[in-house]
Amino acid sequence: MVATSDTFLISWIITGTWQLAGAIAGIEVLTKMFLYYGHERVWSNISWEKKPKEEHTTIFPFNDKEDNQ
Repeated sequence: MVATSDTFLISWIITGTWQLAGAIAGIEVLTKMFLYYGHERVWSNISWEKKPKEEHTTIFPFNDKEDNQ
């Protein structure tokens, strides 16, 4: 909301008309949604090659007795 208000205010100062500033701010809201969606899709498709570590913990230690049976 703050970013769109900022866009509206700057557009109003530059253009001098609130109608054009409103149109610019409205387009900005839509483009931000699409760009954010696309950005998240790209990041979710990157293979980071991270493997989860299996470590002993004090809360859930491995039960070595079951492995030996």
